[in-house]
Amino acid sequence: MQERYSRHILLKEIGEKGQEKIKQAKVLVVGAGGLGSPILLYLAAAGIGTLGFMDDDHISESNLQRQVLYDTGSIGKMKVEVAEHKLKALNPGCHLIAIPHRLTAQNAIKIIEKYDIVVDATDNLSSRYLINDACMETGKPFVYGSICEFKGQISVFNYQGGPNYRDLYPYHEKIAGFQQPSGVIGALPGTIGSIQAAETLKIILESKTTLSGKLLLVDLLEGSFKTLQFI
Repeated sequence: MQERYSRHILLKEIGEKGQEKIKQAKVLVVGAGGLGSPILLYLAAAGIGTLGFMDDDHISESNLQRQVLYDTGSIGKMKVEVAEHKLKALNPGCHLIAIPHRLTAQNAIKIIEKYDIVVDATDNLSSRYLINDACMETGKPFVYGSICEFKGQISVFNYQGGPNYRDLYPYHEKIAGFQQPSGVIGALPGTIGSIQAAETLKIILESKTTLSGKLLLVDLLEGSFKTLQFI
């Protein structure tokens, strides 16, 4: 542990005790695509003890512009199977749990209750409400991220009495059929996902400076980062 995580251990905010907390943590990442790629890579590299990830999709050529877990030879294969192989090679010390299914109302509670933290790496609103509600019911913090074109958002929900996703975005019927534009600059999920990974580690380390109650807005076209406090 000393050599692999030496740059973590040198940080006074982490040290050996903090790295041990990371080792004991159980994190679920919902989605193994654009956001999921950097989230999974950085959490595995950080030494998360149990890292679950779920996705029912197969890799297509159009994914490769931003989903950096995969390469040309991965096309046609299941994302979670390729991800498991890549992450195992990155850090054999992580206990990896590949779940080749979509999160649904039927399986959400049963899956989420096994983890300490849930990270949203999905690309649709219905999944975010589902994650939020399951996390509320099971008492788990939820690290949120979303991307569109050149812009992204990050926040932390249901953490230490803080707000949940519905507090920021109340549900209404018009949301159900909303389809956001599918274009996205490839570097954006790398930026947003990396921040989500950092927020996940901060929760594990019991940091007082998470994005709970705050919404970080990123615009890569403008080169701007803005933080809004909403509760």
